Amino acid sequence: MKKIAIASDHGGYELKKNLIAFLTNSNLVINDFGPTNPDSVDYPDYGVKVVKAILENKVDRGIVICGTGIGMSIVVNRFPGIRGTLCSDLNTAKLCREHNDSNILILGGRVIAKDLAMKIVGIWLNTEFEGGRHQRRIDKINKIDGKVNI
Repeated sequence: MKKIAIASDHGGYELKKNLIAFLTNSNLVINDFGPTNPDSVDYPDYGVKVVKAILENKVDRGIVICGTGIGMSIVVNRFPGIRGTLCSDLNTAKLCREHNDSNILILGGRVIAKDLAMKIVGIWLNTEFEGGRHQRRIDKINKIDGKVNI
């Protein structure tokens, strides 16, 4: 059974609630890292919680949501081993899993419709990494992680 971490800021709170309801009926364990209400919060605090859960192998993948998705994208991709992908269409959701082995899906709660977000999440969760030539590229990314001078 896959374990999924999810978190948002206030701009993604409503979409997060909808996605949790959508995912509750699936064969997943959902860990909600907050917030617990729509009051204003700082997105880095919540993005880091999901990253930590992934890096500590407490969950398999994560979903983070802020107003546009851009802030969360900047935050989660600061960490070696994280491949966060901001998705707003079905093809990107599929390809980021097949080609990039995305381990965090990033959504913009104020820029994407709820129904489309649910379809994106479904595709992202159910698409496997293809490996092969794509693994070679992930390995190159992993060698870059943490280096200041390239």
